Amino acid sequence: MPRLFSAVEIPKGLAERLTLLRAGLSGARWIDPENYHLTLRFIGDVDGPTARDFTYALGDIVAAPFDLRLNGLGSFGGGKPRAIFADIAPSEGLEALRRANERAAREAGLPPEGRNFKPHVTLARLRGARADAVAAYLERQGGIGPQLFTVSRFVLFSSRNSVGGGPYVVEAAYPLED
Repeated sequence: MPRLFSAVEIPKGLAERLTLLRAGLSGARWIDPENYHLTLRFIGDVDGPTARDFTYALGDIVAAPFDLRLNGLGSFGGGKPRAIFADIAPSEGLEALRRANERAAREAGLPPEGRNFKPHVTLARLRGARADAVAAYLERQGGIGPQLFTVSRFVLFSSRNSVGGGPYVVEAAYPLED
């Protein structure tokens, strides 16, 4: 069974800039830059017919290209931090694309996404990192400054069942057109 999710890819130049943040945090397992992405809809392990239906439904999405902006760094997990991420600023284009991906998932017979959408790019998964060390790391980085990029397509990724972080394979790409 394939493990699937739809996502926006991070441009190579921006991914390379994000790799400069990969140091100085004990307990961090840094994500390889070729696996940086912004998840639109996580599907998980599904059977072949569901994967096919989701793939076809994604192909029906019509949306125009739009700009996204990285908006600093953050962490998930509070007192027990589990990830470092680059935050994505809110965007009408992104929200419309996320809703369209959710509709595609529902058309494929999948249940509604139960988690709130928090647009981000995971940079590292954390194991055993202390909350104060994560806070000090984020303060040392001082934010990454606004980084703008244009989204001109989204993709369907597959991955092997693992702890996360890739490798991811592009199964299908869906261009955004005016």
